[in-house]
Amino acid sequence: MRVSTSDITGKGKARGTNDIFEKCRNFTRPSDLQSAGLYMYFEVFGDRDGCGPGEVRMGKRKVLMFGSNDYLDLITHPRVKEAAAYAVKKYGSGCSGSRLLNGTLDIHVKLESDLAAFVHKEAAIIFGTGFQANYATLSALTEKGDVMICDHNLHASLVEGALRSPARTMRFRHNDLEHFERCLENTPPEDKILIVSEGVFSMEGDIADLRGILKLAKPYGARVYVDEAHGIGVLGPTGAGAAEHLGVLDDVDIVMGTFSKSLASVGGFIAADRAVVDYLKHTARPFVFSASLPAASVAAVAAALEIMRAEPERRLRVLNVAQLLREELRARGFHVLPGETAIVPVVIEEEIDLCRLCKALLEEGIYINPVLRPAAAQNLLRISCTAAHTEKHVQRLVSTLVRVAASLGIEQ
Repeated sequence: MRVSTSDITGKGKARGTNDIFEKCRNFTRPSDLQSAGLYMYFEVFGDRDGCGPGEVRMGKRKVLMFGSNDYLDLITHPRVKEAAAYAVKKYGSGCSGSRLLNGTLDIHVKLESDLAAFVHKEAAIIFGTGFQANYATLSALTEKGDVMICDHNLHASLVEGALRSPARTMRFRHNDLEHFERCLENTPPEDKILIVSEGVFSMEGDIADLRGILKLAKPYGARVYVDEAHGIGVLGPTGAGAAEHLGVLDDVDIVMGTFSKSLASVGGFIAADRAVVDYLKHTARPFVFSASLPAASVAAVAAALEIMRAEPERRLRVLNVAQLLREELRARGFHVLPGETAIVPVVIEEEIDLCRLCKALLEEGIYINPVLRPAAAQNLLRISCTAAHTEKHVQRLVSTLVRVAASLGIEQ
C-alpha cells in the first residue's frame, strides 16, 4: 500500500485551501464579460478567399477589419505568400535547433544584413518574436550598477525585460522631457545609462520626442534604445520608423523592430553596433536557447521589405486614411487622441460602454480592438488603419460608429 507524506504528517487538510490554482478560479473577468455577451477576445477568423480589400472572414460572413497591424496590407500579397511557400520547399518547415548551433540558414544572415542597412546600423539579430527581442535585449545588455530610464507607457515586453534585468529602473512620465531630465540629473555619475522608449507608442499611437531625448541624453553618455514596432513601414522617408521620420535615426544606438506588423510575418530584430549584436548572440538567453525562426517566416519578411521599398505609396495611403479618419471622428464629437500614425485611438470613458460598442460594431460587420485599462491609461477604441482601407471604408466606419454609439446612449 502506498502511503503519502500527508497521511503521515496530517498536513494535507491544513494545506488544502492553499491551492496554487485558487487565483485562477477567482479570475472571473473573462467569464463575467462572456456572461454579459460582451467578450471580445480570441475571435476566430477564417480564410480570405473572396474577401475584398480590408476585409476578413468570420464564419460565413465578411467583416471590415480595423483592428489589424498589417499596416501596409502585405500579409496576403502574392509575392509574400510565394516567397514563404518557396522557402518551405527549399528549406523545410523548421530548423530544429537554435541559431547558435544548427539553426542558422543563409537567408537568416542575408535578412539580418538587409535589416541592419535599412535602419543604418552595423549589424542585426533576428528573434522569434518582437516580445522576445525586447525582453532578451534589455535583460542581457544591462547589469547590476546600470540604470534604465524608461518612458512610462512602454509595451509589456519592454517592461518585462526591465523587470528581468538586475539594473535599476527609473520611469519618467510619458513624453515628459522635464521629468526625463530630472531622472538623468538624479543618476549617479558612475552609473551606465540605457534610455528606453517606443518610437510610436502601441496603444495611444503618439510619437516619442526622440529629438529631445537624444539631446538631453548626449551629455550623460547615455545609450538610447527605440522600439520601432509600430513605426517601421509607416513613418520616415524610407519607412524606417519614427527615428527616421524625426531625422535622428543615425543617433539612436539600438533599433528594435517586429515582423508581425508592416513586415507581414512573425518575429523581431535588434540592430546596433556589431559589438552589441555579437554580445547578444552569445549572452541573450531567450535567443541562445530558442529554436531559430522558420525559413518561411524569414522569406516573407524579406519579400515584404522589398515591396515596402519599391511601393512608398502604401505608406502614404495608410497615413492619409488615418488622418481622414481622425478629422471625421473629431468633427462628430469623438475624443480622438492626437497623433499622425496609423493608430487612431478613441477614448471611451467607461469599460462597459467600450465593450458594448465593440460588440455592436462587430454585429454591424466592423471589427475594432477594445483596449481596457491597465493596457492603456484610458479605455480606448483602438482603430488600426492599413493601406487596404479607402475613403469609403472610413465613411462606413464613421457613420456606423455614430449610429451605434447613439443607439447605445454613449455620449461623446
